Amino acid sequence: MLTNVRTAAVHGVEPFVVNVEVNMTSGLPSFMVVGLPQGAVREGRERVATALSNSGWPLPPKRVTVNLAPADVRKDGTAFDLAIAVGLLAASGVLDPEVLSGWAFLGELGLDGGLRPVRGALPAASALAAAGVSDLFVPGDNAAEAGVVQGLSVYGAVSLLDVVHHLRGGTRLSRVQTDLTPLLSGPLKDGPDFSEVRGQGAAKRVLEVAAAGSHNALQIGPPGSGKTMLARRLPGILPSLTVEEALEATRVHSVAGRMGKGGSLITRRPFRAPHHTVSDAGLVGGGVPIRPGEVSLAHHGVLFLDELAEFKRNVLDVLRQPLEEGVIHLSRAMGSVRFPAQILLLAAMNPCPCGYWGDGTDRCVCDPSQVRRYLGRVSGPLLDRIDLHVQVPPVAFQHLTKTGDGDSTQDIRERVVEARALQARRFEGTPGVFANGHMTVRELRQWCHPSRDVARLLQRAVDGLGLSARSYHRVLKVARTVADLGGSETIKQHHVAEALQYRYLDRVVQ
Repeated sequence: MLTNVRTAAVHGVEPFVVNVEVNMTSGLPSFMVVGLPQGAVREGRERVATALSNSGWPLPPKRVTVNLAPADVRKDGTAFDLAIAVGLLAASGVLDPEVLSGWAFLGELGLDGGLRPVRGALPAASALAAAGVSDLFVPGDNAAEAGVVQGLSVYGAVSLLDVVHHLRGGTRLSRVQTDLTPLLSGPLKDGPDFSEVRGQGAAKRVLEVAAAGSHNALQIGPPGSGKTMLARRLPGILPSLTVEEALEATRVHSVAGRMGKGGSLITRRPFRAPHHTVSDAGLVGGGVPIRPGEVSLAHHGVLFLDELAEFKRNVLDVLRQPLEEGVIHLSRAMGSVRFPAQILLLAAMNPCPCGYWGDGTDRCVCDPSQVRRYLGRVSGPLLDRIDLHVQVPPVAFQHLTKTGDGDSTQDIRERVVEARALQARRFEGTPGVFANGHMTVRELRQWCHPSRDVARLLQRAVDGLGLSARSYHRVLKVARTVADLGGSETIKQHHVAEALQYRYLDRVVQ
């Protein structure tokens, strides 16, 4: 008897529907899975057979063939177990095949028939809903996540027995539907506040500009100056995630298996801070099967690279494409995948090997050539893609003893949100551009045309600092953001002058 059951899988973060065709005929007892199944899928034969037996439905002594269509696409993971088990029950007469019309199944089976959570429940549910599936069974721990998808009835089950009883009209499972509005509109969680940071007015201003225009930034300063403390407060001043951004971020975390038990949606902008020993695969993605890396896990959030000069140079250089294009394309022998990578990069580093060069004391033991070599560990092309370079000096004692020093996170966030709203109106209808930091040359010519006085200032800066064309464009983008924060429709000289102050390394290396 031939039955057909639907499920879904992901390639990278892109989902696709899989038809599980189960054929059971007379012959020598066997159980074969075809359709390019990989290791975990092939091993699923043993899990499914044992789970069926322990649930009271041992496989009959027949020849069983399971085809996972489309058969020319590799299948990875354990999410096919439940669909294969249900297909086998329908082929052996335990379930009516007609009842399965409109249903889909997703989940890993334990040997006792229990259902365990799987990766990629949200993107899989989205693909099934788009394919016309009306009802979906998932493990209970994935129910809230899959329930985010509108137009799809999701049921969370604890075991294979729950699924069968529901399909046979016995004990009915409750439908799970996750309401997005309260998740995204709720109050911000308590977190570190900018008012707790003493001094460092210039560094705070740089982070405000970075958040307002989605500009990449680099902090340079000695140990203990507060670089990491400032970095961990950056997500708090970013605008709240939109529904679309939250869904995109959740898809990445779901595929990476980082949603947590019962998680439903990423509601706060991600903050990822990988250690400097991370590999290039760990940073941009890789492995078998290919999983997203730290850059994609920071999608629509902040990627913080502390001790930037200590990262391997080949690891840092793989950031060039995602910083420029907002996506990562990985090509391997088994195929190509595309991971989203729309991030705000914030990096921090010491100014020299000992860390104390330029701090106003005599603690530094490095000579100028050592300082130059240390700063040279970060390649020029990567620095070209970082809009803001700022020096973070040691905190003076008088600042340490002050209270109520500077604006709070809420104060800064209100200014950032207002500037972002202005940019959203400016770039309405321009695909892929939603902040000044993402402007292409076309948008720069339209919105950042410098006046004669501004052009003269820019010419002196380009000649004096040796700025590349990309650096020149980034100065204009930052100046546009500074103008937006000041409520100015045009870019004035003092806006450009402030933007040029944030090219610290261009001045130091000269």
